[in-house]
Amino acid sequence: MTMHVSRSLVLAALFACGAAAAAPVKIGFLSTFSGPGAALGADQYDGFMLAVDQENGRLGGVEIKVLREDDEMKPEKGVQIARQLLVRDQVPIVTGIVFSNVMMAVHRPITSGKVFLVGSNAGPTPITGKGCSPFFFSTSWNNDQLHEAAGELVNRMGFKRVYLLAPNYQAGKDAMEGFKRTYKGEILGEAFSRVNQPDYSVEISNLAAAKPDAVYTFYPGGMGVNFTKQYQQAGLMTKIPMISVSTIDGSTLPALGDLALGAVTSSPYAPDLDNAANREFAGAFRKKYGREPSLYAAQSYDAARLIASALRRTGGNVEDKAAFRAALKAADFQSVRGYFAFNTNQFPISPFYRVDVVKGADGKAALSSKGVIFERSRDSFAQECRMD
Repeated sequence: MTMHVSRSLVLAALFACGAAAAAPVKIGFLSTFSGPGAALGADQYDGFMLAVDQENGRLGGVEIKVLREDDEMKPEKGVQIARQLLVRDQVPIVTGIVFSNVMMAVHRPITSGKVFLVGSNAGPTPITGKGCSPFFFSTSWNNDQLHEAAGELVNRMGFKRVYLLAPNYQAGKDAMEGFKRTYKGEILGEAFSRVNQPDYSVEISNLAAAKPDAVYTFYPGGMGVNFTKQYQQAGLMTKIPMISVSTIDGSTLPALGDLALGAVTSSPYAPDLDNAANREFAGAFRKKYGREPSLYAAQSYDAARLIASALRRTGGNVEDKAAFRAALKAADFQSVRGYFAFNTNQFPISPFYRVDVVKGADGKAALSSKGVIFERSRDSFAQECRMD
């Protein structure tokens, strides 16, 4: 009887171990799925899930379970969901996050819980330098870095006098600072508008009165659609060239169409980048979703491939934090952006491109890469980051 019970206990223990090993790795996907920024969150999620679908529900050969949550672009909502993901769902990995105000709120609660946060868009400067964490990785950029490339682009275009516009939140403030760090001309004026305000007539009137050589804008999501339409309606697109970041991109171009023709942007991504990883990704994205991939989709696809590379290296073991961090830091995947490696603060070293809005082969407005601004851009704050 004792022998029979012992064998039963052993078999039960082995079965339990097997069941535990087979349990999927949970990944919390936190982004904005409602309000004016919803299209950006949808692109992020679709890019990530494309990689999951390509592996039939796995990443790196490991079965995963994605928990999709809407932060509504509200920092307090983001914190509430982050705690839910950590405490109730016990996720070892969180990814996504479009907006910097949400990232600033959730970064510390997640990383202080020793949960890996793989950001695929928002990269506010405070978490790049002194506020960095060994549990945070980015597949996008530091906010300032995104606009440093734009400042250099405007230098190359020869514009000597520029007017700046951005929304009044962390990413908008970083946008102004980043642009001014590399731009060598004169700033005639700069204005912060309310987040998600619908009417930009005052801002447009003020910039027109300043008579700059060009205007530089950062208005992501629905803000970019509203501003660009109103700028075009004011008759300024052909008079004062508009250079932008995250104002006219793959997420907003469908709503703008020909209104955006002639616009020049600085971007880490374009759908026509000529590398093997992007050709595969862009083709698969078009086939699955029937639209062009945006930088939000591309960066999130990279996040999925990064997580996949780490799960493959560790055999799905996310409990060994040091090993999993080392696997992430190795960045053993091919980025759709081209070159990709992690700096000491675990933000990317990667290219930035000039991307113009042109008539595509089908006669519709399209984004087309027009050369490299920086081959291997490094953010300006890595030296301030101290981590083990």
